[in-house]
Amino acid sequence: MAVHLPIPSTATATATTTSHVVAELFVPYPSSGHINPMMNLSKLVAIVVANQRNIPAAAFWTTNKLELWVQYFHILQQNQHLHRKMLDYIPSISWIPRVDIPLLDGNHRQILQWALKSCEWLPKAQYQLLPSIYELESQVIDALKANLSIPIYIIGPNIPYFSLGDNSCYTNNGANNNGASHGYLNWLGRQPKCSVLYISQGSYLPISSAQMDEIANALHDSNVRFMWVTRGETPRLKEICGHMGLVVAWCDQLRVLLHPSVGGYWTHCGWNSVIEGVFSGVPFLTFPIAMDQPLISKLIVEDWKVGLRVKKDDKLDTLVGRDEIVVLLRKFMELDSDVGREMRKRAKELQHLAQLAITMDGSSENNIKDFMKNIVQSGSNRVQVQNGI
Repeated sequence: MAVHLPIPSTATATATTTSHVVAELFVPYPSSGHINPMMNLSKLVAIVVANQRNIPAAAFWTTNKLELWVQYFHILQQNQHLHRKMLDYIPSISWIPRVDIPLLDGNHRQILQWALKSCEWLPKAQYQLLPSIYELESQVIDALKANLSIPIYIIGPNIPYFSLGDNSCYTNNGANNNGASHGYLNWLGRQPKCSVLYISQGSYLPISSAQMDEIANALHDSNVRFMWVTRGETPRLKEICGHMGLVVAWCDQLRVLLHPSVGGYWTHCGWNSVIEGVFSGVPFLTFPIAMDQPLISKLIVEDWKVGLRVKKDDKLDTLVGRDEIVVLLRKFMELDSDVGREMRKRAKELQHLAQLAITMDGSSENNIKDFMKNIVQSGSNRVQVQNGI
């Protein structure tokens, strides 16, 4: 069931009535100004109900730096800096072009209000869980801890690495185990090492058919091996792209990224997808669309230095031409170039940090243990208080 409600109604009125009725509402078309309340209501509903019933609540924030800069929105507003081209005084974040924060361009007021409302509820939870990896964003995380009064636990990567089996699968051995029966993995197994560009624009925010055609024609002209996962237009794109690659409607993304033949990842910069790429040790071509994606693109290209930009803004009507894409594809997939070698070296360094975090004494593993201990201790203390001890 789809229910279309104005943002103020879904974000505030619904949260205040949830002690009586808790409902899941699904609102499509975020690019048209709608917000899927799954991104917001689940958090607000849980915190409201938990506080009403005196139950500890843990807020799980599904992106990376969004909540940090949103906390400083009021500073930008007070100082009348919303129209500055560069923002330079948000703690722990390097210079940010304003174009990388699309919510500040004046065209996303409802979404900005949703983000601000979400951050208002953070202190009302007793714990904050972040799906990041401390070693990848240590400065940002330390700044968050300094500005939030509740415990913060970094528990990423929150990706299905456990489904791959033993640790041998983490080192680019993606064709092993139950994935071997998939035809696309058989195709990948016939390609040279690090020769295939994996392409996924996600399934939530679409790009135009015109842009899809530009990408497809560029792949045809570039002679770069590729595997493109996309829904809806698979047969048509197969005809345009030519014989150098594979177009599929679905795949086991993490297993594909870990395959030894995959040498790069074209991504829309969704946070979970980026973490899968980091975990797999591949460099990125970034094609952000909206929301936090341009900021994550900046993180990949400028901070981590493991990628190149295809799309440099978040405007839906910006069309990146085939000729420009062809040049970039060839540059990106040139393994012996200085740029290619450096990006892939950095990607392997980040992969090591990501995989180290989930080991027995890794940072994320320890954070999960500390979180569980805190919950148990909190429950014990509450029982003692209730019993008058």
